[in-house]
Amino acid sequence: MTLASRALTQLATWPDLRQAVPSCGLGQALSSDRGEIVHFHSDRDVDLHLTDRAIRRFTKDLMGSGAIRLVPGSQWVTIRLDATSDVDLLMTLVSVALQAQQVWPDPVGRFEAGCNDQRGAGFVRADPGGI
Repeated sequence: MTLASRALTQLATWPDLRQAVPSCGLGQALSSDRGEIVHFHSDRDVDLHLTDRAIRRFTKDLMGSGAIRLVPGSQWVTIRLDATSDVDLLMTLVSVALQAQQVWPDPVGRFEAGCNDQRGAGFVRADPGGI
């Protein structure tokens, strides 16, 4: 069982989440009553929807993790699941995302751009031989 499938199985038991079809059409998703929360795009890459305000509030902490990629202007963060600790981080951030949807909702009517996978913003490894 991959880390992503284990995380999806755990999160699917949370009472505030239900399995859904991701709006981007790739992988599997979990949603709350207020909208999509998480997209599992591969065995390692997960996009998590946070509000703009939550991302601004936690930017410094999020940027300090090598497992997280932020995309300017996106309400989504991408998490790379390479270790059990990354799954723990995902669980914590899903809790933050659920709370953020209630406490700091994005303005009504604001266009919600697609997840980071739609932006081609996953983790990319540079080829050191090409530098």
